[in-house]
Amino acid sequence: MSDEEREEELDLSSPEVVTKYKSAAEIVNKALQLVISECKPKAKIVDLCEKGDAYIREQTGNMYKNVKKKIERGVAFPTCISVNSTVCHFSPLASDETVLEEGDLIKIDMGCHIDGFIAVVAHTHILQAGPITGRAADVIAAANTAAEVALRLVRPGKKNKDVTEAIQKVASAYDCKIVEGVLSHQLKQFVIDGNKVILSVTNPDTRVDDAEFEENEVYAIDIVTSTGEGKPKLLDEKHTTIYKRAVDKNYHLKMKASRFIFSEISQKFPIMPFSARALEEKRARLGLVECVNHDLLQPYPVLHEKPGDLVAHIKFTVLLMPNGSDRITSHSLQELQPTKTIDDPEIKAWLALGIKKKKGGGKKKKAKKGDKAEGAEPMDAANEAETQE
Repeated sequence: MSDEEREEELDLSSPEVVTKYKSAAEIVNKALQLVISECKPKAKIVDLCEKGDAYIREQTGNMYKNVKKKIERGVAFPTCISVNSTVCHFSPLASDETVLEEGDLIKIDMGCHIDGFIAVVAHTHILQAGPITGRAADVIAAANTAAEVALRLVRPGKKNKDVTEAIQKVASAYDCKIVEGVLSHQLKQFVIDGNKVILSVTNPDTRVDDAEFEENEVYAIDIVTSTGEGKPKLLDEKHTTIYKRAVDKNYHLKMKASRFIFSEISQKFPIMPFSARALEEKRARLGLVECVNHDLLQPYPVLHEKPGDLVAHIKFTVLLMPNGSDRITSHSLQELQPTKTIDDPEIKAWLALGIKKKKGGGKKKKAKKGDKAEGAEPMDAANEAETQE
């Protein structure tokens, strides 16, 4: 019952598996749409995170209710709303009073699964009316263009390092940086961080194995761009609220509170990442520390660029189908008017690559989620549309 054996039966060659991925994607796309619609000045971030998670739980709960075998389903990654120079993973506890303000640059990150088949999405939205201009437009266009290039390069026969180099080149064209430490992972059933990985930035401290993409694989492509240095820092461990159980680690916890919390986590969240909001807050604060210190839980820290830096985040799930790539999660962008244009012939050539092997765009079926997000047009809004499609 190893991963390999399970994968032989349960990859995209099974129509049922494809259906479960697409059903999870449809739910998470709608959850994202709901959260964006609720993003208003003075809205509490914790309330928005709760609404996103509650929608996913409710919608997945309505599926596969009458099947004999129990099918696990629900939140695959808790809703995070990270604002301005905060890079990722901000999903505060119920007691947190942080609110959104007019002009905030908001990153929404979330995931849904059905029977362990995971669809994740992240989107960047600015709390303002009218077109996005200046450096804010640059950083979002950089993330989105890099995502479009990655979509075209994550294909059978290509290698992970090809994507790493390309997305860095795209970010440079907008005078932005790809944020270090962000990994794009292969997704498998009940595995949100598979072994095949795409590095965001090559550096001596972070190494991953060379890998080649293959047909019937699924990837979460995760792109984070910054107007700053792209070297985020952990400012306060107390802000970390998202964890994942490390299933291969064992340790006999000393504190009663830790044992209680770890038992609750093992029952409720044996595999997928979860938010500490789902646990009793005071007891959780005590118990989680010991669990993390002994590697029983993997924390997802809240990272920050410098105040004043702008950070954008685009994440999508792609199925490498026999007839080409199928991006199943996304949302349309606001109108962007970046200060930079793409003149580099290599980037233009990447953007001109087709996504499907056969004629007809496979992404059209998701067009109702927001037509603009599905083609390459929004990358550069006004000035690059004609070169990209």
